[in-house]
Amino acid sequence: MNLEAVRAIYVFEMARTFRTLLQSIVSPVLSTSLYFVVFGAAIGSRIDEVEGISYGAFIVPGLIMLSVLVQSVSNASFGIYFPKFIGTIYELLSAPASFLEITAGYVLAAATKSLMIGLIILGTAFFFVDLQIAHPVWMITFLVLTCLSFSLFGFIIGIWAQNFEQLQLVPLLVVTPLVFLGGSFYSITMLPPVWQTVTLFNPVVYLVSGFRWSFFGMSDVALGWSLAAIVLFTALCIGVIWWIFRTGYRIRG
Repeated sequence: MNLEAVRAIYVFEMARTFRTLLQSIVSPVLSTSLYFVVFGAAIGSRIDEVEGISYGAFIVPGLIMLSVLVQSVSNASFGIYFPKFIGTIYELLSAPASFLEITAGYVLAAATKSLMIGLIILGTAFFFVDLQIAHPVWMITFLVLTCLSFSLFGFIIGIWAQNFEQLQLVPLLVVTPLVFLGGSFYSITMLPPVWQTVTLFNPVVYLVSGFRWSFFGMSDVALGWSLAAIVLFTALCIGVIWWIFRTGYRIRG
């Protein structure tokens, strides 16, 4: 494996992040802090507890997931779309680097950015609520796997998109609604039985549930299903990326 190629892409993408620090890091953290104020203070004052957990603390895993999922998709999709847009992707494709090395460089950079944002938001949460993490190792594991899997998904979106409108379409109209409807701000057990069944078809439910379990030791679905969902989604994304580079879909010609 050409680790030098992976390192070069990774360093370039991370350098771009630090050049736009206000937009890349500060903006999503401030936006999430507003969620803490609105949901934690305004709504939290009307909802005391959810399954024995204060509402302010209960929404922390959901807020972190909301930011991590959106940022993973956005960072990875823009990272690979921009070389397509300016035409430098052909230089990348002609370099002595396989599809695995190219993907690894962009995806690892996007996942690192999202992980940084997630950890900063987690640290910020301690200023707003009394928070305890029951399983810190599992928390980091879920966070890293989510960053990687959705960065892979964002990489696919970046290749598929043919303009900046399409680039923003999936994060805004697909990922964000799925997170809001995936139990980020409520437990799906609070829903009527029919809607509980419908909600289980939302893949984000399994991510949020597993991540919340790592904080409080409680979840809406079994931990094994959450892990299986992440692994399956990651494998599916890798398979799609392999097919894209094998066929040259929207990257050649």
